[in-house]
Amino acid sequence: MNRIIIKKPHISEKTTQLTSEGNYYTFVVDKNANKIEIKKAVEEMYDVKVVKVTVSNISAKKRRLGLIEGKKKGYKKAMVRIKEGETIEMLSA
Repeated sequence: MNRIIIKKPHISEKTTQLTSEGNYYTFVVDKNANKIEIKKAVEEMYDVKVVKVTVSNISAKKRRLGLIEGKKKGYKKAMVRIKEGETIEMLSA
């Protein structure tokens, strides 16, 4: 079972602030991934030591543009805290 666990970094004002204050990094991950799989994937991909993983499911939301109605997909977001003194170089995706 070879699947991509980390899809992309989730970059916003709040996540940028958390990165500078508490050494937290946020990623959009596969919906079926658990905390252990996310921890292993981040450690392998970025060569850092993960201390804590927090996961939240973002539900789908309805969107409307004039008469056209649609739906914005939901996703799973993981906040990863790495060991003090280590950093991850992230480019906006």
